[in-house]
Amino acid sequence: MCRFVIYKGTDPVQLSHLLTRPCHSIINQAFDSRLRLDHRRPINGDGFGVGWYDCNFDEELGSQPCIFTSVTPAWNNVNLTRLAEKIKSPLVFAHVRATTAGTLSLDNCHPFQFRKFMFMHNGGIAEFHKIKRRLQTYLPDDIFDMVTGNTDSQWSFALFLSKLPDAYADSYSPEVLRQAMLDTIAHITLMTEEAGITEPSLLNFCVTDGESVVATRYISSREDEAASLWFSSGTTFSEYADGGHYKMSKLDKRENIIMIASEPLTFEKADWMEIRTNHMVVITPKMNILQIPIIDKYYVTPSDPAAQNRGTDFAAAKGLLSPRRELPRIDPARPEVLAV
Repeated sequence: MCRFVIYKGTDPVQLSHLLTRPCHSIINQAFDSRLRLDHRRPINGDGFGVGWYDCNFDEELGSQPCIFTSVTPAWNNVNLTRLAEKIKSPLVFAHVRATTAGTLSLDNCHPFQFRKFMFMHNGGIAEFHKIKRRLQTYLPDDIFDMVTGNTDSQWSFALFLSKLPDAYADSYSPEVLRQAMLDTIAHITLMTEEAGITEPSLLNFCVTDGESVVATRYISSREDEAASLWFSSGTTFSEYADGGHYKMSKLDKRENIIMIASEPLTFEKADWMEIRTNHMVVITPKMNILQIPIIDKYYVTPSDPAAQNRGTDFAAAKGLLSPRRELPRIDPARPEVLAV
C-alpha cells in the first residue's frame, strides 16, 4: 500500500533531506521498509509524487503548488534526485504508491492538486466500485470535471472540495478545512453503509491549502486499528551520523518543524509520536498542531478498554500498520495542543 510524508516549517527544507538522503526516507521505505511490512506487495513501486509551495509568493506564478509525478519507482528516478538537491520549500507533500485500485498512470499519482490545494491518501475505500457512481452524482459539474484519474483517492479529493463553502476562495481557516474533512469522511462512511459494505475503509487523508494542513487517521470500524500515522516536531531536522542517520532536535520550546508520516523517517524513538486511530491532526498557519477525535459511531473513547485493544490484523495484512507503542492520554472533550 501507499505511504506519504508531510513537512511544514518556518524555514524551507531542501527536498533531499526528506526524500533521498535519510537512510529511512520515504523513498527508501518504498523498497526497504523496516517497520511496515506488506507480505502481499513488499514494495511501493507504482509511481510517486512530490508537491511543494514556493518559498516566496510570486504574483506571476500564483499560489498553486508545483507537482512532480512519475510512474517509475521513486528509488530509480534520476530526475527526482536532481530536483531534490536544488529545491527548497516550507511545505512539502510526498507520496509513494502501490496500486490497489486504478491504473498505473500519472493521473493516478498523488498528490492531487486543485488550485491552491494538495491532497493525498493512504488506504482505500472498501468496495469502492459499489459507491463510485453515487459519489459522482453528488459532485457539482466543475469539481466532477477536475478528476482525471480513476482511483478512490482522487474521487475522495473531489468530494472534499465539494464540502467546502467555496472551492475557489482565496483563503480558508483551519476550522473550515477541518469541517470539510469531517463531512467528507461522514459522507463516505454513510455511502458504504447504505451500500451494504461490511469491510472497513481505511481513510488516512491529508490536505493543505498552502497555509494549514489537515490529516486523518481513520478506519470505519470499532474493533480494528487504522493505517499507521505518526508526527514529529522540533527546531531542527538534521543528519547526525554518516549514512543518512537523521534526528529531530528540540533546542527550545519553539516548533520550527512539524512532520507527519505514514512511517517514521528516523529510528530515534523519541522523535515520533503515534497519532491515535480515528483522530484528526490540524497544523495551523502559526505552527500549532492539534489532535482532535473524529467522533462518530466508530469512535472509541480513550477511557474505554476497547481503545487499547483494537485488532491489528486487518491493517497489518495490507502493510499499513507499524508496531504499536504506548501513547499519551488524550481528553476526548477537547482538542489537545501538542505543539505551540
